[in-house]
Amino acid sequence: MSAVRRPARLRGHGRDRGQVSIEFLGFLPILLVVGLAVVQLGLAAYTVQQAGTGARAAARTASMDEADRETGPQAAGRSAMSGWVADRATISVGGGGAEVSATVRVAIPSVIPGVGSLGTASRTATMPRPQEPGALGLRAADTYEGAPPR
Repeated sequence: MSAVRRPARLRGHGRDRGQVSIEFLGFLPILLVVGLAVVQLGLAAYTVQQAGTGARAAARTASMDEADRETGPQAAGRSAMSGWVADRATISVGGGGAEVSATVRVAIPSVIPGVGSLGTASRTATMPRPQEPGALGLRAADTYEGAPPR
């Protein structure tokens, strides 16, 4: 008697063919979610960094004498940030006396379609106002910096 011959798909190693592909397809959504989370975290960190840059630029400009300014503090803060971040930013400048502070708030964009914003990044910077020449007991000639006049 001869042995019954089974089809190739039921013999030996051929039964496992395609198993890895099916396992990869099951794991692919998890990889995509992790990838989107990493991109979203990087985008949020970049937005916070840009808010800090804009706040420092706005505070630095606001601390200058008005005669020395080429632009306003809000415009300086916006120009220091990336274009798409600056479009989402609100800049407020305040403070009196010896220092001035600027606060920048930026909506954190989402990489998920249909979700507009994931909160707000806010950074504040404080800069001292320049001292008046007589404030420290110095004469105006003593405050000159650079090469002596000829």
